[in-house]
Amino acid sequence: MRDLPHFARLSLCRFGIQRRYVALQPVLQLFWGGKVDYLQGFAMSTNRIKASSQLANVRYEIRGPLARRAAELEKAGHEIIKLNIGNPGAFGFRAPETMRQAMIENLRESDAYCHQKGIFPAREAVVMQQQNRGVMNTTAEDVFMGNGVSELILFSLRALLNVGDEVLVPSPDYPLWTAATHLNDGKAVHYPCRRELNWLPDLDAMAKLITPRTRAMVIISPNNPTGAVYPREVLQAMVDLAEKHELVIFTDEIYDQITYEGAEYTPVATLVKHTLCGTFSGLSKVYRSCGFRVGWLSFSGEKDQAREYMLGLDTIMSLRLCSNVVGQWAVQTALGGYQSIYDLTKPGGRLFQTRATVLDGVKRSRYLHVLPPRGAIYAFPGVDLDKLPNFDDEKFAIDLLERKHVLVAPGSSFNVPYRNHFRITLLPDEKTMADVFERMEDLLDEYAAVA
Repeated sequence: MRDLPHFARLSLCRFGIQRRYVALQPVLQLFWGGKVDYLQGFAMSTNRIKASSQLANVRYEIRGPLARRAAELEKAGHEIIKLNIGNPGAFGFRAPETMRQAMIENLRESDAYCHQKGIFPAREAVVMQQQNRGVMNTTAEDVFMGNGVSELILFSLRALLNVGDEVLVPSPDYPLWTAATHLNDGKAVHYPCRRELNWLPDLDAMAKLITPRTRAMVIISPNNPTGAVYPREVLQAMVDLAEKHELVIFTDEIYDQITYEGAEYTPVATLVKHTLCGTFSGLSKVYRSCGFRVGWLSFSGEKDQAREYMLGLDTIMSLRLCSNVVGQWAVQTALGGYQSIYDLTKPGGRLFQTRATVLDGVKRSRYLHVLPPRGAIYAFPGVDLDKLPNFDDEKFAIDLLERKHVLVAPGSSFNVPYRNHFRITLLPDEKTMADVFERMEDLLDEYAAVA
């Protein structure tokens, strides 16, 4: 802009580029000749910068407008009970001391980039865990460490999908799976997991959704948001379907050791023989260390036919150089040490007791129902539409936040066609959760009074 005539600079800067450009265009053409095209380009560069059209189908209400409004209320001095996200550290949980000590002792080894797949001790620890579970054909070369599972979901789909490829995703889902599919030019096709089936997949409906464009099947068990833990026979039927149609299986098992009242977790990789299986897990939930940002993706099953894909994934991983090195030093200690999560999920443990408080709160409510979560750290209550026929989950979430200072995630944000559910985390203590249900019941009473 320094090369413009002085009067042009003055007008454009003082009075607005677009408006003054239009008014001065004849004068500028007379005195400045062909350089007007440059000025026009400069003027047009002030247009509003728009987001990518690929974000049109991306939703993540867990940290969306409601969460931003909660932050505003906190800045205004209000205390908000945040049940919208499974963040153990925010509720007083701590990572095991041995994990922190492992990171401290290896700080001097963490200054440099490591291999894009991660440090060998962490990858080998994942291999040993898989072998202990009966998955025998995973090696350290088949393990990719990431900055949490979220990053690995994005990268694994980026390496797989072409424009228009389809991915079978559960409904309700963890919204990142749907979002990541759309971001990577694919189409998320939701297979129903119905409440009347105890939130288990409708296998007949799933089979009918498979087309020649279907590339992968996503399984989430223990499930977020419903808390369902899929029985072995259901998982085997899903694996059989994937193998029949040569689909890649992505199994999200970040809650693998968090189960209640004897629910049995089955590693999907133990069932897969004739297709590629990618198992996602990490430190965030079981080891209460979300902020460490350590996750992993291990491959098993039919790997020989997937070498090109895995090499492509390795290339993508190398573009971000490596994941958090310091956090990776905690993996071996975490997987090989005392599994303190069981102290929290057994009767008397904090997660177990808060879960019991949720079930009691629903039982006392005149409006709510819920299937007891069998695993993970969430419950997915619903509202009886016979009693509140005009109930809307998003309005409820807004009102609950604004009037009762409780933040929940609307059920419709988990890609379901109904609007009478919401998700809450089991992480608060019993007293806080009991208070939450009193506040919810008060609001629902207000709804009923005007229904």
